[in-house]
Amino acid sequence: MIVTIKNDDGETLFDITKIGDELKRQEAGVIVQKVGTLGTTIEALDFASRTHRANLEKLLETCDEAKVEPKTPEEES
Repeated sequence: MIVTIKNDDGETLFDITKIGDELKRQEAGVIVQKVGTLGTTIEALDFASRTHRANLEKLLETCDEAKVEPKTPEEES
């Protein structure tokens, strides 16, 4: 499995299947799986958040009684 590491120095490619130490190879595989799972979770949370925000906006657009006008600087003084 090829893994790309991006940092300030640029991009470096690693083939984790070529790691000689079995424990390190397994650990690298587990970390890759965890990163993948976290990436999927982040995408799902972002999608859910955007959906809820859109639903809230749609709901609030029909609630004119809840609308508040922002105060002008003169009103705040």
